[in-house]
Amino acid sequence: MTEAAGGERDTEAVSKFVESFAAQLVEAGMPRMPARVFAALLSSDEGALSSAQLADQLRISPAGVSGAVRYLAQTHMVAREREPGSRRERYRVQGDQWYEALTNREAVLKRWEAALREGVASLGAETPAGRRMAETLAFFEFLDGEVSAMMERWRVHRQRMFGEQ
Repeated sequence: MTEAAGGERDTEAVSKFVESFAAQLVEAGMPRMPARVFAALLSSDEGALSSAQLADQLRISPAGVSGAVRYLAQTHMVAREREPGSRRERYRVQGDQWYEALTNREAVLKRWEAALREGVASLGAETPAGRRMAETLAFFEFLDGEVSAMMERWRVHRQRMFGEQ
């Protein structure tokens, strides 16, 4: 981010970054509004903003913020927290949001593996469809093992780079 005179952030540059990064997330499959909210949270100094702050910064409705936050919370990319001494909520990205999001995908992979096993059994392992299903199952089992190993390497690397978080 660029800084304006006096050490303050260049809000136009921040806005351009938020929209640019959000566009990349959208291209990767994230819905547009959650992508914008996530990019705004990620680029905030505290890593947390209220619904009103998000709506103001992104020029969107409170309902847009609510829907985006619901999506991001379900995917474990943001957490809700109460503002101290207030009933208002703030939304926060953690330093390990990518780790959490990927780790929670492991549960999805396990469900897909179970469904694919059932598919192989139902279709017959020797049929063309059954073989295709078995190959898909083998891919997800392989991916599951690789993600687990990669996340362990990430924990070690993160500790070396950033210390105890």
